[in-house]
Amino acid sequence: MINEIIMSDREAFYSKLKSQLEDTSSFPTKYLYKFIVPTDGKQVDEVQSLFNSGGAVISTKKSRTGKYVSVSIHLTVKSSDEVISYYKKAELIKGIISL
Repeated sequence: MINEIIMSDREAFYSKLKSQLEDTSSFPTKYLYKFIVPTDGKQVDEVQSLFNSGGAVISTKKSRTGKYVSVSIHLTVKSSDEVISYYKKAELIKGIISL
């Protein structure tokens, strides 16, 4: 039951995001992804490898405490579906927070 609620919430979120992107963006366009990941594993490397194949410009910044890293990715995308596809792949990374 809880998984069903989480799945429907996530699908509703992506549906709304797709609609907003199509209303406000002209594709192809440069899109900014922002994530926060913990520094206790290989999550930063996972995020970078996810986006590296697309010719992304990636910058990172450690938090003041050093427990987290902010990752910003500028990437040219062809469609709202491509934007969402990257978010769905990123959400599989342990501890990631999308901003």
